[in-house]
Amino acid sequence: MNKITSIADVRRHFLNNKEPIYFISATNFNLLGIGDWVGSFRHINYIDCFEGKQRNVFVPKQKFSRDFESIEDINNYLLEHKEVIDFIQSRANSESAGVASFLMFDEHTEEICEQLGLRVAFPPAELRKRMDNKIETVRIGNKAGVPSVPNVLARVGSYQELLEVSESLGNDLVVQTAFGDSGHTTFFIASEEDYYKHAEEIEAEPEVKIMKRINCRGSAIEACATRCGTVVGPLMTELVGFKTLTPYKGGWCGNEMFAGAFSQEVRDLAREYTFKFGEALREEGYRGYFELDFLIDMDTNEVYLGELNPRVTGASSLTNVAAFAHSDIPLFLFHLLEFSDVDFDLDINDINERWAHPESVDSWSQLVIKHTDESVDLLTQAPTTGVWRMNDQGGIAYDHYSYHPHAAENEEEAFFLRISGAGDFRYEGADLGILITRGRLMDDDFQLNERAKAWIDGIRGQYTGQALQDPVVEEVAVSHAIGGGNFKIL
Repeated sequence: MNKITSIADVRRHFLNNKEPIYFISATNFNLLGIGDWVGSFRHINYIDCFEGKQRNVFVPKQKFSRDFESIEDINNYLLEHKEVIDFIQSRANSESAGVASFLMFDEHTEEICEQLGLRVAFPPAELRKRMDNKIETVRIGNKAGVPSVPNVLARVGSYQELLEVSESLGNDLVVQTAFGDSGHTTFFIASEEDYYKHAEEIEAEPEVKIMKRINCRGSAIEACATRCGTVVGPLMTELVGFKTLTPYKGGWCGNEMFAGAFSQEVRDLAREYTFKFGEALREEGYRGYFELDFLIDMDTNEVYLGELNPRVTGASSLTNVAAFAHSDIPLFLFHLLEFSDVDFDLDINDINERWAHPESVDSWSQLVIKHTDESVDLLTQAPTTGVWRMNDQGGIAYDHYSYHPHAAENEEEAFFLRISGAGDFRYEGADLGILITRGRLMDDDFQLNERAKAWIDGIRGQYTGQALQDPVVEEVAVSHAIGGGNFKIL
C-alpha cells in the first residue's frame, strides 16, 4: 500500500499485516482484543491468565526464581528468557524480528530488543521517563494552556518549609512526588501528624508538586499523538481508593465509560485540553499513545490537569473495546500506524468529531480487584478467566470461556480476567483480577452501586487460601511474589 488515506485502509493494512507485533508485559490486560485487528499479533506475558487456552498469548513454561523490582524488570526477564527468544526467532522473517510494544520499558529493554532485532514501537525510554515526570507534566501543561490545580513546585525539607512555600494554597494540601503510582506517591496532608507519616519520602525528592486540596472527581482520557494530529478518546470516570477494591488511599481501581460522564461542557473542555496537550507533546518530540488524568472540581466545574501517563494504561482495555473503536479502529492502531513505515494522511479532526458524539460511546465499566487485607496466604482456588453471570439474588456463577470483554452481552454478565491463581501468594495489594462489564458500576454520587458490590463480593468469594504460619515464610513469600505490593503490574 503506497499511502493510507482512510480508516478502511488502516483496517486492511493491519488485518493483512505479516510482520510479528508483540505486546510484552506481565499480563495481556491492557491490550485485550487487539489481536482481532492485527495480523501476526501476539502477547508475551509472565502470567498466564488463560491457563493455556489462549493461542495468541505466549507464556514461557519454565520460570526462574527472581525478585522483581519493577514491571521493566519483568519485561527484561521475559526478553532474556530462552523460550521467549526461541519463540521470537521462530516467527522472524528475513528482514525483521518484529515490533515490540510494552506497558513499561527502560534503556536495558531497548538494548535487548536491538540485540534481538526487535523494533520498539514507542519513543525512547529516556524521553518517556522525562514525560512521565509529574513536575514536567505541570510545566508542559502550563506551556500548552492546560491548567493544573493551583500548585507550587518546590523542594521540601520540613513541615514548616512545606507551609511556607505553599502559604497561598491553605493548610489542606496534596503532595505528589515526580514518579510512581498515585496510590503510593500521593500524600494528603492537613496536619503536622499527616506530614510525618510521609516526611521521609517527601524530603528525599529534589522537587515535589504541592497542590491545594479540592473537592474533585477523578477522570481519565486516552489519546494518540500522530504526525497528522492528536486523536482523542472519550472522557472516563475513575474509581479511586475504594476500600473494597484497593488498600491504597487515592489508588486507581477502575474506570467507567459512558456518554454522560460529566457535563457536555466538562467533556468538551477535557477533549480540547487533551488535544492541546497532545500537540505540545509532539513539540517535545513525543508521539504515540498517552493518557491524561483530569481532576474535575465539583464546586466550580473547573477542569484541571492531573497527570500524564506516556503509554498504554489500565484504561486502554475500555478505550479500545467501545463502540467508537469498532466503528472506526481502536486507538492503539493509530499508535501502531505512527510507528510503522507506512505513509499516511488521515483527517484527524473528522475522527475526533465522530468520537466526541455521544452515540459513539457505549457504556462499559471495570473493577481492578486487589487483596485488601494485611494477611498473607497461599491461594488454593481462584476464579477462571471468562464470562460470569449474576442471578437475581446477586450470586455469581461461571458461564463460559472467552478471551474478550465483548463476550459479556448484557449487564447480568461480566468478563473476568484472573491475575492471581491457585499456587500464587495472596498478600496486601496483590492484584486478584479485573472484572469488565457493560453499564455503570458507580452511582451519580460516584459511589459503588449495588451491582458493583455484588460482583466484588462474588469474585472474592471464589478465592480460597491456605494460611502461612511462619512470619519468615510470609516475608519471603511476599518478596518473591510478582509485584510484592510495591509496584503495579497492570
